[in-house]
Amino acid sequence: MAAPIDLELKKAFSELQVKMIDTQQKVKLADLQIDQLTRVQKHAKLTHAEIATLSDSTRLYEGVGRMFILQSTEEINNQLKDKQRTAEEKIRELEQKKVYLERSVKEAEDNIREMLLSRRAQ
Repeated sequence: MAAPIDLELKKAFSELQVKMIDTQQKVKLADLQIDQLTRVQKHAKLTHAEIATLSDSTRLYEGVGRMFILQSTEEINNQLKDKQRTAEEKIRELEQKKVYLERSVKEAEDNIREMLLSRRAQ
């Protein structure tokens, strides 16, 4: 009777190991995306601060591919604010995703611990 229990535990451990590796990769990817979005957000904030110091008569150009398009200060400020807002929302979503992934791994570990304790009690 020990063999079926060992096979069941071995299967549970292998499933947990696969889930842990997958989750760790997803968490690392989320961290990288958060870092990238943080840099984008910081860049937009710094650009907005620099534009605010310029006079209203200053001509501003937006880079599009290999060319530059004349834009109003208001339009560029709106684009920068949108970029910051979008990055902030995506960071929030990624943080929630990370918490969910970490919680699911923790639950799987707890389930296996309970299984081990119940097997020892028998």
